[in-house]
Amino acid sequence: MPVLTRLIPSPVVVDISRGALDDLAGLLADQRISSNGKLAFAISGGSGAALRERFAPALPSADWYEVGGGTIDDAIKLADSMKSGRYDAVVGLGGGKIIDCAKFAAARIGLPLVAVATNLSHDGLCSPVATLDNDAGRGSYGVPNPIAVVIDLDVIREAPARFVRSGIGDAISNISAVRDWELAHTVRGEDIDGLAAAMARQAGEAVLRHPGGVGDDAFLQVLAEGLVMTGISMSVAGDSRPASGACHEINHAFDLLYPKRAASHGEQCGLGAAFATFLRGDREMSMLMVKVLQRHGLPVLPHEIGFDEDEFVKVVEYAPDTRPGRYTILEHLDLSADQIRDAYRDYAQAISS
Repeated sequence: MPVLTRLIPSPVVVDISRGALDDLAGLLADQRISSNGKLAFAISGGSGAALRERFAPALPSADWYEVGGGTIDDAIKLADSMKSGRYDAVVGLGGGKIIDCAKFAAARIGLPLVAVATNLSHDGLCSPVATLDNDAGRGSYGVPNPIAVVIDLDVIREAPARFVRSGIGDAISNISAVRDWELAHTVRGEDIDGLAAAMARQAGEAVLRHPGGVGDDAFLQVLAEGLVMTGISMSVAGDSRPASGACHEINHAFDLLYPKRAASHGEQCGLGAAFATFLRGDREMSMLMVKVLQRHGLPVLPHEIGFDEDEFVKVVEYAPDTRPGRYTILEHLDLSADQIRDAYRDYAQAISS
């Protein structure tokens, strides 16, 4: 009987622990990523200076590049500056914008990427996608998965708590995204990858149901693992589908309609997931999401991030236009502005009752 298997693209190394960065040079050499330390580090212009000071003595053959921002132009400039260095790998050391720029740059010059996350703001640290600002607003660019992911929980603790909260919202939104994927499968016959869906859903459920908080090592471990697993689920699916449904359409609509006022990615995705789940008719899960988001200090109503009812109705109405071809509960219901307003008032009432 033949044995049927498939290869799953995933990092060679995943190290999520306290003190994971204490021997970064040894980890990279031991895993044969770079035995001679010839690495190109991408860091921020601000907090990156302290990181460089910490790691540079142990990596004398490495070169350090400051990333100006999170735009496609920044990523292209980074790639151009690295391409003549004959490096073994690119190391993105920082938050989401740094890692996304490093992902794009590494792909552009054909080098593997090591993602060293200093916060847990979203699931992009291990995904096959680089999200970068461009002239049209924001774009997603396909890139290879990182070859290694390193998350030092001691470093995560030093980051502002708002970054952890953002990651919580992004992880929990997986639950709604997978439900949208299942809806598209049922209604439109869209192919669904059961393994990818299970990975993303379980990552979200683990965060949703963990009793700990942002200052708890056990909770941070579960959140970090969940975000990594979510990234891998997208590689398994070959698409962002396991982690991006109506929740992310609402997030994108906030970003595009109100670019100077938008909240963090995870705050908007968490709010979007709770509302989309309510639209789906699963009031019990929606209110559980609300309860958990509130416990972690995340918004569940638009006024908590500076938007009034009319603006939120506009966001939800516009949301399907952000991902043409993606089928979610928003496309399925095809609500008018008045119907969105009525649904939102029911949702707000359910929260207050």
